[in-house]
Amino acid sequence: MNLRDLLETASFVVTVFGLPFGIWVFIKQERAERENEEEAAYLHLADAYNDFLKVVLAHSDLQLRISAALPDPTAEQRERMLVIFDMLVGLFERAYLVAWKPEMSATEQRRWNSWDDYMHEWCQREDFHRALPSLLRGEDPAFQAYIQRVAAQAAGDQKDLSVVEQQA
Repeated sequence: MNLRDLLETASFVVTVFGLPFGIWVFIKQERAERENEEEAAYLHLADAYNDFLKVVLAHSDLQLRISAALPDPTAEQRERMLVIFDMLVGLFERAYLVAWKPEMSATEQRRWNSWDDYMHEWCQREDFHRALPSLLRGEDPAFQAYIQRVAAQAAGDQKDLSVVEQQA
């Protein structure tokens, strides 16, 4: 076997095995990079929600972590509540735009479920639920439809819960 035949065989081996292997490595790296970017976006949103909870904590007189609305809030408390609710809706919209997809992998679904739980939790607050229509003005239409469904479901859950409590 001469040098020319050896080079021709090596070229054939590279073409048959090396090229598909190189494509496989490239696709795998692209997928890993995309997953890292999605994880970074999720962590950024989680940090933003933690920062939001710090605002809630700083305004503990509003009792925002209790599911019942604050009885007889002052005008100043109502204004602070609306600003905080506005911040929350903006955060929920960002989470919806970044994390929600019609078709999600198991990891994406797990990440989204956290946000869906937060939305359900906040929509169960009567004062947040009442303020929601005005808070949604100008927001993404798909997000509006989504959170309105969540709010309707949360209102139904609250009615079901109150019936159970009355029967007990």
